[in-house]
Amino acid sequence: MPLICLVRHGQASFGADDYDVLSDLGREQAGCVGEELRRRELRDPLVVSGTLRRQRDTAALLAEAAGFGAPAAPDARLDEYDHVDLLERYPGEAEAGGSGSRQVQQLLDGALRSWIAAGDADGWPAFSTGAVAAVRDLAAGLEKGRDAVVVSSGGVIAAVVASLLRAPADAVVALNRSAVNVGVTSLIAGSTGLTLLAFNDHAHVTGPRRALLTYR
Repeated sequence: MPLICLVRHGQASFGADDYDVLSDLGREQAGCVGEELRRRELRDPLVVSGTLRRQRDTAALLAEAAGFGAPAAPDARLDEYDHVDLLERYPGEAEAGGSGSRQVQQLLDGALRSWIAAGDADGWPAFSTGAVAAVRDLAAGLEKGRDAVVVSSGGVIAAVVASLLRAPADAVVALNRSAVNVGVTSLIAGSTGLTLLAFNDHAHVTGPRRALLTYR
C-alpha cells in the first residue's frame, strides 16, 4: 500500500515584510527532513506541494537532500488559509503579558475557531474539503508500490487529520497549533481509503538537532 507523508513546510519569515519566504533556519529544516525521508527508504516517492513559496521551496530542498526526483506541479488545494485575513475578519483579545508570538497564536486560535464555526460555504468547508480531496486524488493516482511526499502547511494537515478522525473544530485548532515545522504526518492509502499512521512526527529535529525545532 502506498505511504503518503504530509510534511509541514520549514520555518517561514514571521514578522518580515514577506512571510512566505523560508528563513535560513527553515531552509536547514527542509534539508534535515529530506535526510530523514531518505533514511526511511520511501519507494520512488512522488513529491508535490501547494503553490505557496514556502511550500514549494521546502519541497525542492527536501527532494534535493533526499535524492528524490524534482517535485511535480503544485496543487493549489494544498495552500494554507490566509492567516492575516482571518485575524482581520475575526479579531479577538490575547492574554496580557505574553510574548508576541504567543499572543499571535492565541488570536489565530480564536480566529480559526470562529471561521470554522461560521460554516460559510466558501470558507472552512471549501478549504477543508479541497485539502482532503487533494490528498485523496493523489493517493488514487499513485502506482502500486509507489509512495508520496506532500509538502503543505499546518492548517491543511490539521484539516486532513481531523477529517480522517471525524474530529470537531476544537481538535482542528489543537492540531494546527501543535504542528511542528517539517513535522511528518504519515498516511496509508489502502483499498478502504486513507488511514492515519502518525501525526506530527518530529524526532529528526530533537536530540542533537533540537535547535531546529520550531512551531512558527
